[in-house]
Amino acid sequence: MANYYCIIMAGGVGSRFWPISRNSRPKQFLDILGVGRTFLQQTYDRFRSIIPSENFMVVTAVAYKDLVKEQLPDLLDENILAEPYRRNTAPCIAYATYKLHKKDPNATVIVAPSDHVITNENLFIDTIKNALDYASKSDKLFALGINPIRPETGYGYIQINTNKVEQLNNNTFYDVKTFTEKPNVEIAQTFLDSGEFLWNSGIFIWNLKTIIKELETYLPEVSEVFKVETYYYTDREDEYIGQIYQDCESISIDYGIMEKTDKAWVIKAMFGWSDLGTWNSFYQYCEDDTDENDNLTNVKYHLLNNVSDSIVLGTNPDKLYAVAGLKDYLLVDTNDALVVCSRKGDDFKNLITDLNLKKSKFQ
Repeated sequence: MANYYCIIMAGGVGSRFWPISRNSRPKQFLDILGVGRTFLQQTYDRFRSIIPSENFMVVTAVAYKDLVKEQLPDLLDENILAEPYRRNTAPCIAYATYKLHKKDPNATVIVAPSDHVITNENLFIDTIKNALDYASKSDKLFALGINPIRPETGYGYIQINTNKVEQLNNNTFYDVKTFTEKPNVEIAQTFLDSGEFLWNSGIFIWNLKTIIKELETYLPEVSEVFKVETYYYTDREDEYIGQIYQDCESISIDYGIMEKTDKAWVIKAMFGWSDLGTWNSFYQYCEDDTDENDNLTNVKYHLLNNVSDSIVLGTNPDKLYAVAGLKDYLLVDTNDALVVCSRKGDDFKNLITDLNLKKSKFQ
């Protein structure tokens, strides 16, 4: 429909996929899965069957504006929103929301990250269509929830209210009891055992009138600066956005709105989903492609002795990778960086922290 829009969030630096992902070209602009399309392009392709190209908005960092245009040439220039500073998802969504409101106050939108993997896309699209139809006529804010299959500590969780349930076609909609951000493994296991929790996919569907009302109620300081629509679609927009982002609060849409509103509902998704946020989640997603010792590798020449449950990736097709005596390890080799560490625990996270502190040229 003409009033349906898609807002893609594509501003992350992708440090958790270093050294493949770099500040200059983060993971959303890479074809890490080797399918011929980057994560951003796959996200666009996924929604393109129900959203016309002129109704897409991509919110990204100033430094990535040209990359977005290069990878999505059909996108209107005015629909590439460039953030001068990283301020989390609430300001990102507020910017796109108020700019779109100037153009079409009756819009209903999908808000989606740019780096997710979806399987059974036909079922996914059917779910999105149902959600858009419902949201266009409702004052509810919908999140897509994923049935958890393990006590994952890297995802947020949504507790459902089984006493307030609605059915639309093949989809079940639940009132939300609580949102919980990235619990420890013990709490995650409790959530899993209870049967009352879904993973928070970070994909949202709502109409502009409803999300604007909630922004004004729960994030008035954010709403106040972005609601000045005078500058949108003018040659002064970038200047204005540069000014307000300097002092804008950094806060997620989950903390800022979804945890506080009484309008939050969740759709229980039946399609396959993965947030490939870490090398470990990448390994889990690609487990079917591992060898007889559960190693995941893309290199042609390798000698892996007493190596198991490990990732061995390289970018040089003519190099021999000889590795011995490793279990649960990550080895990623590029033309200018090599990382070797445990793929579990905090080893990799600590490496990235140290790299950021040193402001290395290899970031």
